Amino acid sequence: MIIDTIQNAPKYFAVHPLFAKAFEYITTTDLAATADGKYEIDGDNLKAIISNKPGVTAEESIAKFECHDKHIDIQVCINGTEAMAWKPREKCVSPKGEYNPDKDVSFYSDAPDMTFQVTNGQFVILFPEDVHAPGIGEGPIKKLVIKVKI
Repeated sequence: MIIDTIQNAPKYFAVHPLFAKAFEYITTTDLAATADGKYEIDGDNLKAIISNKPGVTAEESIAKFECHDKHIDIQVCINGTEAMAWKPREKCVSPKGEYNPDKDVSFYSDAPDMTFQVTNGQFVILFPEDVHAPGIGEGPIKKLVIKVKI
């Protein structure tokens, strides 16, 4: 997992060959004015999802404690304050159902190790080994999730 600000994004371009293109989309798109929805950036390789939803309680979010096998998430807080719960996948021992290959998601019923917060202009990169529960907060949270194909 990586947490940082958009201005420091170039430090991470070498981590994955599509990160430079993903962050170019982030920095050249008027995210605050972009409507909720799914947007194609680079075919199946890079997709953007913009949402503006009310924050949920930690309990509601942790009920969907998730991770992905075939994608890296770059999650950007556009407006509001969002907390996320996290735990390394290697420490999760209680799977909740089977892996769903169509949605590329596995769920766990383990308790998170920590909660952190992101706000305007901050991002988190979540790799397949990062089990996470996003969307925790009060009031509206506008965010961008870029799905980076591995």
